[in-house]
Amino acid sequence: MTELSSTTWLQLRTDLIQSFPQFYELEPDGPLLMELGADGWLLEVRPEGKVLCQYGVSMDEVMALMSDGTPEDLGTDEVAKQAKYFLQPAVSRYRALLLQSGFVEETEITDEFVAVTFARDADLHNRLKLEDLLRWCRGHIGKVS
Repeated sequence: MTELSSTTWLQLRTDLIQSFPQFYELEPDGPLLMELGADGWLLEVRPEGKVLCQYGVSMDEVMALMSDGTPEDLGTDEVAKQAKYFLQPAVSRYRALLLQSGFVEETEITDEFVAVTFARDADLHNRLKLEDLLRWCRGHIGKVS
């Protein structure tokens, strides 16, 4: 998908926030995010035409679980490997459904977090179709009321 113009993205964001007041942003005029239930899944709409369902964990949280309170110096690769293992039960619950629905699975690793993302192209010029996709995600992932 092609990235929307700044004005078009701002209008779409406004419309989506009206339709889905649960959306929030981490940076001004950036992607919109929404929690999908209490188990930690996130829904994200990006201005370049991507919709993501993602589940992640912070590296600090994994390091705390691994070190059990001891001040061990753990390597980033080892922590990331354990984080991916930690994420698998929650991810495997929805993997087949998301893949069958056109999402593509990727793993994102930074110094702050590890996340499994399922991304799908979306036509941001077709708001009704986009909103249908967002409702589908909300209805199937995390069972949001």
